[in-house]
Amino acid sequence: MISGLFIVGLGFSLQQIAANPLTIVCGDPKKGAQRLSLAGGVNNVGTTIGPVLVSLAIFGSIAAGGGKLSSIEAVKTPYLILGAAFLVVAVIFRFSSLPNKIDLTPAVDTTKGDAIAQQEKSTLSYPQLWMGMIGIFLYVGVEVSTASNLPEFMRQHIGLNTNQVAPYVSLFWASLMIGRWTASAGAFNLQGGARHVLRFLMPYMAFGVFLLVNKLANHDLTPFYIYALIIVAMIVADVLSKGNPARQLMLFSCLGIVALLIGICSDGMVSVYAFISVGLFCSTLWPCIFTLAIAGLGKNTNQGSGFLVMMIMGGGFISLLQGWLAGEGRLGIQWSYLVGVCCFAYLAFYGWKVKHLLKAQGITYDAAAGSH
Repeated sequence: MISGLFIVGLGFSLQQIAANPLTIVCGDPKKGAQRLSLAGGVNNVGTTIGPVLVSLAIFGSIAAGGGKLSSIEAVKTPYLILGAAFLVVAVIFRFSSLPNKIDLTPAVDTTKGDAIAQQEKSTLSYPQLWMGMIGIFLYVGVEVSTASNLPEFMRQHIGLNTNQVAPYVSLFWASLMIGRWTASAGAFNLQGGARHVLRFLMPYMAFGVFLLVNKLANHDLTPFYIYALIIVAMIVADVLSKGNPARQLMLFSCLGIVALLIGICSDGMVSVYAFISVGLFCSTLWPCIFTLAIAGLGKNTNQGSGFLVMMIMGGGFISLLQGWLAGEGRLGIQWSYLVGVCCFAYLAFYGWKVKHLLKAQGITYDAAAGSH
């Protein structure tokens, strides 16, 4: 079964390599980052309701999710159903009108005569790409390490047992859905007031999904209502970003630093919600980095996408580093979150730097989102 899960992981990685650039180039390229946020938001719906469905399918009830399996045979039916669903999706894609490859002309000003030269460059010679690879490495790292160290932090500082921490960890992952639903509002062809209403409505719809799932799991929702106020900070940052991925990357990274510093310097539930809110500010970083990193790669887009997806391994390295620093005799669990501060600092720098990198290649600032 472990071997089967390993093969599933290989399939997921290939899906990521193909799906991310396709999502950016299929449609108005200026809204590529918003479409990636929409795709990520749909993905997060699965990660939110998935555990509920699995608990129902395997254990017979939602609340029994922490129970023990009477037999490993219980997992067969859910996995066979998922496998059949993937086969159906594969057939749909096989006969869909989506392009079978991405072979873009370079996003440069051809009047400068450097389009051919850009096409002949090796993939890793594009600074926006290799710097973006570091960005993906650190983004996934800070996201995974913040969530994975949260249970131990709450055990030491709040006195909660592991089974009591589960709803708070799920709120962290739900925060990704909340942020991505918010950013995806720009992907719809809405104008003026309708777009602004949707931008405020979407995050609270996503928050409602989180509350519903935890209500079904018989968790006390009272501690989570206050989080609705924290969501406002993310909405304001999204409005200020104006749909520009470079600006959004800088703003959200800076807010991530603020959230971590509040969590480090405070205590009690204030620090808990500060660390959880990191999920809000991580939510749109993947689409922002991806959109900026493959801008102007032309025929190298596919390979560049592969390099970017490869860097999700940062989740293993950064969380390991923070775990080591959290050990006895070192920084401790709370101050170990300085690792995340350093990660966000680089991401903010990349958001600023990539604007100038792309401009130097003949790509205007708006071209960072895909336009010329």
